[in-house]
Amino acid sequence: MYNLKGKVALITGGSRGIGRAIAIRLAEQGVNVVVNYVRHKRDGEDTARLVEQHGVRCLLVKANVAKEADVTAMFDAIKSEFDSLDILVSNAASGVLKPAMELTERHWNWAMDINARALLALVQQALPLMAPGSRVLAVSSLGAIRAIENYTTVGASKAALESLVRHLAIELGPKGIRVNTVSAGAVDTDALKKFPNRDEILDTALLRTPLGRLTTPEDVADVALFLCSPLADMIQGQVLTVDGGYAIRG
Repeated sequence: MYNLKGKVALITGGSRGIGRAIAIRLAEQGVNVVVNYVRHKRDGEDTARLVEQHGVRCLLVKANVAKEADVTAMFDAIKSEFDSLDILVSNAASGVLKPAMELTERHWNWAMDINARALLALVQQALPLMAPGSRVLAVSSLGAIRAIENYTTVGASKAALESLVRHLAIELGPKGIRVNTVSAGAVDTDALKKFPNRDEILDTALLRTPLGRLTTPEDVADVALFLCSPLADMIQGQVLTVDGGYAIRG
């Protein structure tokens, strides 16, 4: 049904959390996977093993996607291992959790470079390897459209990411490349552990989610799989929200 066997996917930030779930979900459909990480090598190796259990190839690459030299080196490694790239998932994210009045230029630039500008650099490097029908997928969050305490730089950068996706969708659409965003609700990943009010966030999300449970990385991976498949051929430049209905509560 998904018709993805033999394709090649790059997942940035693919060693843990949502990135790992997407890598495994694609591997289950016969996709060869490039797992990118920057700090958590052991987690990356664990993800690679889980991917390879599905009979596909996995290339593990260390690269900071905020640095163009690292992105170039990563694509050199991809070119050496594979002849093409069919799926690009921009999932790597970072940022400083502080009140707006405590933010510095460095905090701002850090979040923007990793969460938004990296997608542009990745697409520029990936495009020569992509044929019509290829997919670009960005992973965003509800902070792009909602105010969340201490989330200023990350939320602003995610909003920029979603805008960039729309502009890329217009430019790459005539080339037959689909570009979309999957936006996750409150997902209990390692990234959420950095929030000082993590328990409050999760408790509130659970209480306000109509479907009665929290979103999991696997829930997000299911939608990512759909967007990477021919079933989503006429979806372009869109944000698909995976949150069990949390966002509709206002």
